[in-house]
Amino acid sequence: MAEQAPARAEAAAEGLFSRTYAAATASFAGVMFLTGFAALAVVPTLPVAAQDLDGVSLYPMVAGCFVAASLLGGVLGGGWADRAGARRPLAAGLVLAVVTLLVSATSTTIWQLAAGRFLDGVAGGMVAVSINTAIGQAYPDRLRPRALALMSTCWIVPSLAGPPLAGLVAAWWSWRAVFFGLAALTLLPALAVVAMLRSRSRHAAPEPSDERTPRPALLVAAAVSAGAALAQYGISGWDLRHLVCTATGLALLAVFAARLLPPGTWRAARGLPATVLLRGLASGVYFTLEAFVPLLLDTVRRVPAAVTGLAFTGAAIAWAGASWVQGRLHERCPRHRLVAAGALLLAAAVALATVGTLPALPALTAASAMLLAAVGMGLLVPSLTLLSLSHSPPDRQGYASSAMQTTQNLGQITVMGLASALFHAGLGTGSTGLAGYLAAFGLLLVPSVLAALLAARARTA
Repeated sequence: MAEQAPARAEAAAEGLFSRTYAAATASFAGVMFLTGFAALAVVPTLPVAAQDLDGVSLYPMVAGCFVAASLLGGVLGGGWADRAGARRPLAAGLVLAVVTLLVSATSTTIWQLAAGRFLDGVAGGMVAVSINTAIGQAYPDRLRPRALALMSTCWIVPSLAGPPLAGLVAAWWSWRAVFFGLAALTLLPALAVVAMLRSRSRHAAPEPSDERTPRPALLVAAAVSAGAALAQYGISGWDLRHLVCTATGLALLAVFAARLLPPGTWRAARGLPATVLLRGLASGVYFTLEAFVPLLLDTVRRVPAAVTGLAFTGAAIAWAGASWVQGRLHERCPRHRLVAAGALLLAAAVALATVGTLPALPALTAASAMLLAAVGMGLLVPSLTLLSLSHSPPDRQGYASSAMQTTQNLGQITVMGLASALFHAGLGTGSTGLAGYLAAFGLLLVPSVLAALLAARARTA
């Protein structure tokens, strides 16, 4: 016993960059940094590319297919990670990301660009799910919160530097140069992960457990991806074609989406189902708020674009800072309470954005809502990821990560679609359009408060 005590103390003292975990930590951080840079940098480039390829009318499809395709990529990566470990789908996703950036860079038509973005979404879904699964497989419980906090931090610089640098390259040189350059950058983490695969791994494929749940078929995932793409395209207009696309997309989601999720998700059954549902509710609130607050600042409050950009910058830093805080609260605060706190902060942010529409209050009132919402997400998202891993046996953590990715995208599409419908309906009731913003923000209070109330159902035993 006396000889075992120093060994246990040494193990407890090991950190993310100790000899045991340094290689995995450096590789995962490099993946998140460079793939995050690639994902965020293409955003200001896509409109330029669409205009150059004479495809402005199809821009909503090009911009939205990434999120829809990531649903398919998440299911593919999650199932693969459960069968063979997370490193192989992670490497495959990175290699595919390089290939798809080259496809986009060499586009001669808007359809080729759309195909590139769709495949990039598949790669992005595989990488996101594989990273979360790899963290669950590579680190002990006490290091997982800090690993997730580090992954959030790795998105700060890309979110700050990626879009403006890409915009400058596109303006001074070519939008194609942006995609070619990102492909070269993404190649570095791809090679690093492939090298990890060739070396001796500390963790083999997870051992099968007695707890088995049906694995979702790829055809079902493809149907959900198609439904999400059609719904995203449909809500961008109000003519007959858009309405038909919206109805078809929603029908596909209604029929097939539940098959990708744990049984009991829609009724918030305790454990993994409730955890998965909470991810969808929170993501729907945050990303809808992120879309409507800048629009409010620009069209109603007449805030300079630089101020709106600072709000985005502050939100990225606030998210990473809150994620760092939750990483230091391991064993001090139950995870479900951090989820509840994050959801309440989201509700407060929605309320702040709502009162920010009032002309008597400073415009920065609405801008500050983005910072407060980011703090809530920084507490909530890593906590939900940790809860999902805790609720899943080792050979089902890929499935859990895939389900979390699926509800994140579904929540974003569904909540933003409903908010957009209310927004457009409210535009005709007032000359300033404030009624539309009030209706959209009022809707967001429902899922944020519901997430706070349901947080206890995600708690571990």
